[in-house]
Amino acid sequence: MSSRQEGSGAVRRRGAARRAFIGSFTHAGGAGITAASVEPGTGALTVTGATDAVPDPSFLTLGPGGSVLYAVSETENGAVAALDVASGPAPRLLAAPVPTGGSAPTHLAYLAGHVLAAHYGSGSVAALPVHPGGTLGRVTGELRHEGRGPDPERQAGPHAHQVVPAPGGRLVLAVDLGTDSVHVSALDAATGALTPREVTPLRPGSGPRHLAFHPAGSHVYVLGELEPTLAVCRWQARTGTLVPVGEVSLRPEGGPAAGKGPAYPSALAVAPDGRHVWAAVRGEDIIAVLALDEGGERLTPVAHVPCGGRWPRDLTLDPGGRRLYVANERSGDVTWFDLDPDSGVPTPAGSLAVPAATCVVLA
Repeated sequence: MSSRQEGSGAVRRRGAARRAFIGSFTHAGGAGITAASVEPGTGALTVTGATDAVPDPSFLTLGPGGSVLYAVSETENGAVAALDVASGPAPRLLAAPVPTGGSAPTHLAYLAGHVLAAHYGSGSVAALPVHPGGTLGRVTGELRHEGRGPDPERQAGPHAHQVVPAPGGRLVLAVDLGTDSVHVSALDAATGALTPREVTPLRPGSGPRHLAFHPAGSHVYVLGELEPTLAVCRWQARTGTLVPVGEVSLRPEGGPAAGKGPAYPSALAVAPDGRHVWAAVRGEDIIAVLALDEGGERLTPVAHVPCGGRWPRDLTLDPGGRRLYVANERSGDVTWFDLDPDSGVPTPAGSLAVPAATCVVLA
């Protein structure tokens, strides 16, 4: 294991520069976790350091305050690691990665003193307590999904792909690609136990991968990977229930981006003002731009823009909603775009070479 450092940096405080953290597949030549500074005026990224202390850290999330970064190890025997990102230009491992009790974890979230992990391989969700200083304890809660879908290759069993805390801080939504469903559970902040609440079935064969909430908390948008679609659901917070109400295709009907072969959506983001949604689509290698109506229930396609690379695995907005960052796994780069505040259409603004890039987190 090694750690590379270049220059200096610190986690963002009031008036300080932003930082970005980029995950990448080490088995495919990636550096692991790369830290970069973010130029305030242009959004440009400059590498400050990297570490390969965590194998295949395909997804990252920050803890409260932004001084500790958590990373999955997307391996057969899944693990989660805690890294210090406050005291130097490169992330530093705080302790040995902790087993998650499942295989191939693909997503992380922080909620109520716990880190939650979704496992694609084992179709399960686990909760791990966060100790003082940010290190992790052993698994305290686990839910294993059951079922299958109509695709014999991708849906022979459950595949939990993402875990997202609901607004309000008590419920957790887990997106399962293998069973075409979203599972809602409750986290006990005192014990770390997970209790199942509801399961919402979605269209068979759609292969839901990721979801995002409307900023008002009234609606949820669910991205289909096996069918390139975005489903709209009403969110009933009191009961923890999702109600599907519509769906829109993410494929362009014509133009240079259409007809390039299979399309596999990967990630989405919703504007802080609730006016637009952006979705990355692998294969066609585009960013789909959709407009939302005032109520958050009606989606209208606006544009399909090249992602600036190949196989866009993840995208993220800056906190102000002015820029979009895309991790292009197969071309090995992170591209960033300026966003038109009225149309939501991205304009290319720059790129950074990051082999096997899988995700971007902004601090």
